[in-house]
Parts: sequence; C-alpha cells; structure tokens
Amino acid sequence: MKIHKRWVMLSIICFLLGIIVWLPNFILDYGYGYWMLTFIINPIGIVFGVFGKSKFGIISNVIMTLSFFIFMFLGYLYSANFNG
Repeated sequence: MKIHKRWVMLSIICFLLGIIVWLPNFILDYGYGYWMLTFIINPIGIVFGVFGKSKFGIISNVIMTLSFFIFMFLGYLYSANFNG
C-alpha cells in the first residue's frame, strides 16, 4: 500500500510542476517557453497516475498535457467574440 501512495504523490507532483511552468507566462505577462515542459513532465505524471490507480492523477495530467491547445482555443474564442 505504501508504494501505491508514492505513485499517486509523484503524479500530483508532476501536475503541480505543470502548473508551475505555466506561471511565468501569466505572472510576467510575457511568453516564455517553459510551458513546453508540460509535454515532457505531464505524460510522465499520467504514467505515475496509472501505476497508482489515481483518476485525479491521470485526468489532471492529461489536462495539463493538453493545456496549450486548451489555452489556444480559449484565446481564439475570446478574440473572435470580443475583438473581431
């Protein structure tokens, strides 16, 4: 049971790292390329979530892996509705 909790914790850590690499873009309002690490970190978090059988770990890391496409969609949607 102890190893199960380690996999879940590693999955959550990968999720939090995915959030942290996005923060410079929002806080400093400049497009840094750190967000590209989400394509490396969060798939590893998905694997950890599968090993730990954690639905939260899997789903949160999938969302963070696809976060660039989600933000791009929301940005274009906002631009089309309010600036177009």
